[in-house]
Order: sequence, then C-alpha cells, then structure tokens
Amino acid sequence: MNIKKTSFEAYLFVHFIHKETSSPDGEQVYFSVSLDGIHWETLHEQKPILTSTIGEKGVRDPFVIRSAKEEKFYLIGTDLSMYYRKDWEEVQKFGSQHIVVWESDDLVHWSDQRLVKVGPETAGCVWAPEAIYDKENEEFFVFWASRENYGADKHKIYYAKTTNFISFTKPRVYIERENHVIDTTIIEEDGKFYRFSKDETVKSITVEVSDSLWGPFTELDSNLKEVIGVEGPACYKVKGEERWCLLLDHYENEKKYIPYFTDDLASAQFTKSKTDLHIPVKSKHGGVIQITLEEYERIVKAFG
Repeated sequence: MNIKKTSFEAYLFVHFIHKETSSPDGEQVYFSVSLDGIHWETLHEQKPILTSTIGEKGVRDPFVIRSAKEEKFYLIGTDLSMYYRKDWEEVQKFGSQHIVVWESDDLVHWSDQRLVKVGPETAGCVWAPEAIYDKENEEFFVFWASRENYGADKHKIYYAKTTNFISFTKPRVYIERENHVIDTTIIEEDGKFYRFSKDETVKSITVEVSDSLWGPFTELDSNLKEVIGVEGPACYKVKGEERWCLLLDHYENEKKYIPYFTDDLASAQFTKSKTDLHIPVKSKHGGVIQITLEEYERIVKAFG
C-alpha cells in the first residue's frame, strides 16, 4: 500500500454540544479548528455544519477519520436524538442499530447522509462508533458500544471491519468486562496501541496497551481512574512536542471538555490542565484529527 507522507500543522475537532435536550441543534455535528490543539475556534457561527435528517434525526458522538489510501474522509456518529427520545432507559432497549455516515474529499463538501446497520440483531443501541485503520489488513476497524437482548445485557464494545463504510463484516465482541464499558478510543504510537475506555459503572476512564490492535491488552495503572463523571475520551499528540493531550468530556458537572496531558503514554499518568480548553461552545463527545495547513485554511474559508 502506498500512502504519501503528509505534514500536519493543525487540528479538526468534530463534536456535538451540551444542550442536547433543550434544542434539536445540540445533537448535530459541529466543527472546531485549532493550530495548536489547545486554542479552538468553533466554525459556522457556532452552528451545526452537518445535520441529521434521517433515522433518529440526531447525531451524537461524531468521529472523523482520514483514509489516506483514497484521499478521503469518513465521518461517523451515533444515530440518536435525546431531544426527541427523552428516555435513556428506552433508547438502550430499543434504540437505533445503525451508525450515521458522511464522506468527503476535502472536509468541506460532504456526501448525502446515510445509515448503515452494524449492530447485532438484538442490540438495544449502537453508541459512539469510532474507527482506526488496520494497516496490516488494509481495512478500517470500526468499534462501538452495544447492549444485546434489547438492553438486558451489559454494555460491551463490538467491532466490524469495512473498506468503504458501506459493507461491514458481522459484528463481534471486542471488549467485555465485569462492568459496563462504552466510549472506547484507540491511538497508535511507536508500535503500541493505547486503548481508552469508559467504565460506565464507575464513570471513569481505563487505559490499556498492546502490541497489536487485536490484543491481548494489558490494563495500565492510570490515575484517570480517580477522575469521575467523564466520558468521550479523545487523544492526540501536541504539535511540535513530545506530549499528548487527552480530552475528557466532564458531562456530570462542568459540562465541557477539559484537557489532560502526559509526556509518556506508557505511564498512563495524566495531569489536568490548569486552564480550560479554549473553545467557544461547550463541546460534547467528539473526535480529533490532525489536518494540514491547507485543509485548515480551506475549512475556515468555507465555514468561518
């Protein structure tokens, strides 16, 4: 596979916002951009850039991934609107089994929205889909949280594989724990895969590491277990530094993302920033990718 080397100078953060139950605009896709990963600007006059008009008519937990092989981007998310649904228990039993998908060649012009069924036949929900490119097998590894038997089972992380975000393999269990587990994100660094997941029972984040995307994973002794009431982890390397930023959505109290930093992912020890993430809206559960300066300028020109 031939993937050209790219110089990344900026960041794109796709997310929804903390007003999901008071307005149908909260559970849609917002774009925020940054040149340093710390100071962010929400584009499009702080209004949604992508709006769900099919399925549940809401999109939560958006995540964007670059397909370097195709020079294309895929944006996926949870097909759910709590503005319309209201009842959390109900959507875990009888929620959508689909994910929302858009695709784009330039991050500005997006395809029509589509829904793709990925969940198990008796899944009560399909939440927080993310993806990582499996270089060994040249395909996307897509993972999300579901409860089978229409919500009777605990939350587990499932996965399916795809090359085009249209056709997917049969869903299989990826992570099962004693407690409910949701909101997994994976970052690859120096041949290691670091996996961050939310313990939905305790409401904190666990960190694991493996030499392979397929495991086995070893849980690290992380101080993030002491941080309660967080979800939606998003991790990326800070430009020009040997330092990583982990964004955690403090959904219980502050109702916004707060950054944590480490200079050693293997240590799993993160320091909470003394200053807030500088972002104009109260961002909620999303994903961050690195982009080029040309892509940054193009997005700002189109939506700024």
